[in-house]
Amino acid sequence: MNTPLAPSSADSKKDKDRPLIEDIRLLGRILGDVIREQEGAAVYEIVEKVRKLSVAYRRHADSQAESELKKLLKSLSNEQTVSVIRAFTYFSHLANLAEDRHHIRRRAIHERRGDVQDGSLDAAFARLRASGHTSKGVAKVLKSAFISPVLTAHPTEVQRKSILDAERAIAGILSARDAPDLIAREKNSLELQLRARVTQLWQTRLLRYTKLQVADEIENALSYFEATFLKEIPRLYEDVEDRVGKIDEAFFRMGNWIGGDRDGNPNVTAATLELALRRQSETVLRHHLREVHFLGAELSTSLMLVGVTPEMQALADHSPDASDHRKDEPYRRALIGMYARLAATLQELTGTEAARHAAVPQNPYRSSEELLADLRTIEASLNATNGAHLVGMRLAALIRAVQVFGFHLATIDLRQSSDKHEEVVSELLATARIEANYSSLDEAAKRALLIKLLNDARPLRVVNADYSDHARSELAIFETAKRARQRYGSPAILHYIISHTESVSDLLEVLLLQKETGLMRGILSEDATAELIVVPLFETIADLQSAAPIMRDFYALPGIAAMIKRSSKEGALHDTPEQDIMLGYSDSNKDGGIFTSNWELYRAEMALVDLFDELKASHGITLRMFHGRGGTVGRGGGPSYQAILAQPPGTVRGQIRVTEQGEVIASKYANPDIGRRNLETLVAATLEATLLTPTKAAPASFVDTAQALSELSMRAYRSLVYETPGFTDYFFAATPLREIAGLNIGSRPASRKATQRIEDLRAIPWGFSWGQCRATLPGWYGFGSAVEQFLNEKGSQPKQDVRKLLQKMYRDWPFFRTLLSNMDMVLAKSDLSLAARYAELVPDAKLRKKILTEIEAEWQRTTKALQMITGEGKRLASNAALARSIQHRFPYIDPLHHLQVELIRRYRAGKKPEDLDEKVQRGIHISINGIAAGLRNTG
Repeated sequence: MNTPLAPSSADSKKDKDRPLIEDIRLLGRILGDVIREQEGAAVYEIVEKVRKLSVAYRRHADSQAESELKKLLKSLSNEQTVSVIRAFTYFSHLANLAEDRHHIRRRAIHERRGDVQDGSLDAAFARLRASGHTSKGVAKVLKSAFISPVLTAHPTEVQRKSILDAERAIAGILSARDAPDLIAREKNSLELQLRARVTQLWQTRLLRYTKLQVADEIENALSYFEATFLKEIPRLYEDVEDRVGKIDEAFFRMGNWIGGDRDGNPNVTAATLELALRRQSETVLRHHLREVHFLGAELSTSLMLVGVTPEMQALADHSPDASDHRKDEPYRRALIGMYARLAATLQELTGTEAARHAAVPQNPYRSSEELLADLRTIEASLNATNGAHLVGMRLAALIRAVQVFGFHLATIDLRQSSDKHEEVVSELLATARIEANYSSLDEAAKRALLIKLLNDARPLRVVNADYSDHARSELAIFETAKRARQRYGSPAILHYIISHTESVSDLLEVLLLQKETGLMRGILSEDATAELIVVPLFETIADLQSAAPIMRDFYALPGIAAMIKRSSKEGALHDTPEQDIMLGYSDSNKDGGIFTSNWELYRAEMALVDLFDELKASHGITLRMFHGRGGTVGRGGGPSYQAILAQPPGTVRGQIRVTEQGEVIASKYANPDIGRRNLETLVAATLEATLLTPTKAAPASFVDTAQALSELSMRAYRSLVYETPGFTDYFFAATPLREIAGLNIGSRPASRKATQRIEDLRAIPWGFSWGQCRATLPGWYGFGSAVEQFLNEKGSQPKQDVRKLLQKMYRDWPFFRTLLSNMDMVLAKSDLSLAARYAELVPDAKLRKKILTEIEAEWQRTTKALQMITGEGKRLASNAALARSIQHRFPYIDPLHHLQVELIRRYRAGKKPEDLDEKVQRGIHISINGIAAGLRNTG
């Protein structure tokens, strides 16, 4: 009998991939058996027939198989269609698990051989040593470094936590199957466990019946901390310290937007911020409690055999544990007392109870520094009394976890759009009768007024005035932040991000709101300090071009630089004054296309580096770039290692924050081993970018060429997206955007405004929709036209010379090479034949033909341009792992696309709500899940 949903052995080109093939075959066979058991033989046979036809069509371009497949899929009932979609969706999930396991397996083989891979600490430190950098020099960089991945919630995360938990269990079983010398009984037992977990998956709802709430997003994020970050980040530190020696500072921290990101999301309020803070604190405190409990069991040292330091003895004597059984065990007595204090801390900060109580909760810790001091006392005593080996068993990891995660777990960023701040400031000023119409003032007048108010010690709010719900809600966020920093520690909230920063007044308004709520103290001209770093977010092409001028004007204002310098003492990360600046990859792409977005980001970074080099010299202020990258290449996605190394010279310097968004979070961090690898990559790339200066200043010819390509690319992109009549109608019809908006996968609305304008659409569903229909337009459109026109416009130069210049840029310029590599990946994941199937949903045949023809022509131009510049005749020639992944999984994603189109057609044909079969809608949404899982970086 054919193995359902599994590739044949003919697909295995190399022995090294055989374990992957075997895992996929095993999981596919088990899934097929489960489908037959749960749904019956008839459904199983349909799934198997769809599988065979799809493979024949994809791998052998069998036109008859294509015709039969379409005919079969159209003939299915709604119920049958949902079953087939579920089958191929779950196969996508299981294939991901098999690929992750194989990645871990291959890396272990490389490590045993002594091979080093790009992005690993081994490779990074080998390069550093070869360049003459000492361990002491690297340690010095890390002591002032700040590296932070920041989790964000966006409407592309299609996984339920129940599914994630089951898949983590399957990943664990696959890992156990790799153990050497398993006997037959053990193998059979593991296969039975796999069958149970796959059955669990099949019987678990993929979709939510109700819209995802912010509280759900918070819980989803916390699951990654419990599974990966809390355990793997201390191990990451241990690996680094093995190479450079002890590092007391915490250079690697986690960030989080969930619960604090209000931009375009009315569901995020002060209440959700308080919930996020409380749940984060509970998660990390319960982790500390568990580790203290286990540490007490391990540190059974007896005074009859080994002494302790006087400080350790004092810590034990302060414990409420009076058991005669432990009177000679000072470490256990001390840890029981510390557990009691932690339990009291948990109760005070979160209102919840600890799992166990060897002593009554008492005397809560007032800060994580107090707990850290007690742990350091234990460490010092063990080191002084022949117990150093015991430190590495568990204590060292706990010390690092307390240092990194404190009692807050992760720094929550606050974010809101600049226009919302302006509304609050305008209302405050009007109510106080200071300025009747603040919003009507020009920029110069706004600045002058705001500076005047920042130099006035008096508050603006009028007692008993009736402020709007919006004003009260926004001010409540600032007030909650003030309390949170006092309650959970200053690292709990550090940054306030201003979306759509377009002027200096946008920054001053947030400072004024900090002043109004006690987060800013003193007056600007004399002694002001601000607790939160005001972080401008530059998003559109115009905003990026204005970034450096805005920041220059901001720091030129009297008192600003001095305030930033003083504020570095207010519980900030380091004593060095720091200014975070965030760059948006999503809106700039939607605004100007892939090439122009990346080029304007590059230019903005260079201009900001020049400005902050001046500020560093005059005021000691350090620049930290915050990259708002998404999952898709169109939103800044792609391999993190190459992206960091491709940054302009001087933009890293040990300081980097980067967002992790959508289903990419699950792809990177659901599996602890894969998560560890991705965390390690961020550190390795940051060190290399800081110390090896891999990116040199680009020659003028490169810069001029990139500028010309940018202008031509943007012209081609905007000609299609913003200037072609009917393009918006085509987009809404030829992608599942409307259906995505109805899927309960995020708490945030798909659009900022209730319109169908591309300008008002959020960049995330824009990119997600193009990925679903496999046109992947945001990741490549415009580049082919730009290259073609650039070659033609250089009439005075031989085309061969222009080609050689472009090829040299690809060889010698990491920015250009990484951008083209990412385009190559996107084109490899595109499929214009599938995009044409979605285009059939456009009712206007003339419009459909016109726009699809333009998309196909630009695809051909871009493919040709990449081939000419890179010299590679096929996609992913230099990325064998991804090419292998695509070969294995795409035949099984194809049916999901065909079925999605068919169901969308049926769904949109419903004239009234009662005509719409719930199974049709459910099938569409499950197919969205399956396609996203199969493509992996579509959000």
